[in-house]
Formats: sequence, C-alpha cells, structure tokens
Amino acid sequence: MPRRIFVAINLPSNVKKRLNSFQRELDSLFDSFRDENPKMEIIKWTKPENLHITLVFVGLAGDEDLLEISRDCKDIALKYKPFFIKLNRICYGPPQKKPPKMVWVEGEKTFEFSALGQKLQEVLIGENKEKREFSPHITLGRIKKWQWQRIEPEERPQIEKNIGLGFQVESIDIMESELKRKGPKYTLLESHPLGS
Repeated sequence: MPRRIFVAINLPSNVKKRLNSFQRELDSLFDSFRDENPKMEIIKWTKPENLHITLVFVGLAGDEDLLEISRDCKDIALKYKPFFIKLNRICYGPPQKKPPKMVWVEGEKTFEFSALGQKLQEVLIGENKEKREFSPHITLGRIKKWQWQRIEPEERPQIEKNIGLGFQVESIDIMESELKRKGPKYTLLESHPLGS
C-alpha cells in the first residue's frame, strides 16, 4: 500500500523543547478570545515531536519507489557536508500571504541548505519548475481560517519574535506521514548521514 513520503531535517530535542516553549508563549496571546468561547481554537499547534524542516514532499510511494528514494537520498547525502542552520525569527507565514496560513520559524538562507534542497527536488521529483527558493522554515502552527476571520483585524495579535537558535545538520531523514483525526503522525523510516 502506498505511503505519503517526505524528506526532512529533524530537529535536536533541545531545539524542539525551546520551540515548544515559544508555542506556549504565543498561544497565551490568544487567551482573551477564549474567554468568550473556551473551545475556540484559532491555531492548531504542531506537536513538539512533529517539528521538522521539510526538504522535499515526495507524495505517495510504494515499496519499490521507496527503495529507489532510499538509494537516491543516500547518494545525495554523501555529496554534501554537514552544515549549520540558524533559526532567526517567529512570524506569520508564508510571506505576503493574506490572510496568513500559519505561524512559523524562519531560518537563514544558506548555500548549503538551498543546494541540498534543489538536488533532492531535482532527483526525487523532477526539475524545479517553480524555481522556488529553498529556505528553511518550521511550521509551529496552522491558522484556522474561519476562526481567524472572526477576529477583528486590529485585535489580531502581532507575532514577530527574534530568536537565537541554531543547530548542526548531520543527516537527512526519509519520513512517512499518516493523516490521523487528531493530526498527522510522522514516522522516521531511514536516516542518511551527510558526507564528511
């Protein structure tokens, strides 16, 4: 049976813990809206264990496809050296989207991250027709559009927080995404270390 596959950079546990503390802090900005309706959920926060940076969403893949994806990821990973990712700020995203779709962490654009993302895109999906830039971001939460629209624009909390987090990327991971009623479940299938 085909599985939903993506390639990601998983975060160290200390980074996940720090981001989770930011999630709780940001969630408190919406407390006043819950005074009227305690069940009102404006943002569906990402579970800490699910925080990651997506490199490429592959889509549905069968067992034979997975073998090929695994071989390709292993070969690509060996061609790139470990590199550092700096996480700069938390804000609404994506940029220029009105209304915003999520609360996310923006990372610093680097040649290493972009080159790795483009190579994975090219090999696993095909030519990057969108010519989208590969810049790291982490989804902290998804905004529920209809709930968001119920808040007057001037009452919506401003989210713009500079953070000083970073970590060394040592591997890329092949992940499976299962869509569940309570949110997606991500499972690590394989990890491929970057070359030295």
